[in-house]
Amino acid sequence: MYFPFLRGRQFELIAIRELIEKSLINRSVMPIVEPVKLSAALIKTLVSFRESDRALGLVRNPQVGSMLKDLADEKNKKDKDRFLELLNTSDILSFLYSNAKLPTHLSSFERQGITKQDIATICINQDAIPHFESVYATDIPRLNFIRDESVYRRRMPNQRVLFEDRFPKRNRNVDYLEQEDESFTSDHLYYKQDGYLGFSDFSVVGDEYSETGFAPYAIAIHIVYFADDQALRVRHFVADTNDDITDPAGKFAEALEKLVAWNEINKLDTFGIKTFEEIYRNRSYPGLGTVKKLSIMHHLELMSRYLDGVK
Repeated sequence: MYFPFLRGRQFELIAIRELIEKSLINRSVMPIVEPVKLSAALIKTLVSFRESDRALGLVRNPQVGSMLKDLADEKNKKDKDRFLELLNTSDILSFLYSNAKLPTHLSSFERQGITKQDIATICINQDAIPHFESVYATDIPRLNFIRDESVYRRRMPNQRVLFEDRFPKRNRNVDYLEQEDESFTSDHLYYKQDGYLGFSDFSVVGDEYSETGFAPYAIAIHIVYFADDQALRVRHFVADTNDDITDPAGKFAEALEKLVAWNEINKLDTFGIKTFEEIYRNRSYPGLGTVKKLSIMHHLELMSRYLDGVK
């Protein structure tokens, strides 16, 4: 099973919402959201998953963003009440990062009738392992997302999900011109063999989180695809005009033309790819958020098709 892990920014939420509404991912794909703020996009996403009778993972102690502050702010009471109502009426699997506050969080959940066995945990810091062991000495969590390293595998042998950031992040988009095609992951091929119940990554976004956006010198479109050996690779389509931050529409058109030409040979036909091709035909510029949304949608639909074929 695949658990794409996404921060709750607007276009990431729209991506998984549209995938669910268009029935483009099956039940072998469960998105996990670490909400970064209490937003209309988050609430709409929860509603879509509930109406579609689909499960969603939600991190209850997010480590980035303003979500916890937003929930504590009285001016957000209406949105908070709606959010909490959706938590109680939707098929949501609660996740907790393992850290020193894990016992406190679990005690709070138990007072709400949620046992520690109902919780999925995320343990990606070696210093957090003792905190995990202290509360799960005799019990096991629903799932435990861990790094693919021996120290985690040895000390946390149960309900393991492989959790790694596989996206080859560069400091600047223009740097992708140095290696336009590279390995992405083979976790989907070997996770069962390696003793995991599933695998998780940050799709084509990566683990890095920033509160603010910026106008890039270069525009890049990241598209994953299956190699002949069924491992996943990622192709970076980067504009050639990268001297300053002007004309993002023109830079996008350059990158998109490369993608369309490449796909004439590779014949990918997901919703995300077909939408990119439609944008190319219309000579339009949808904005960088939509570019990210479509790349995520393509990746998740591709994985859903793959898992549907091997189940």
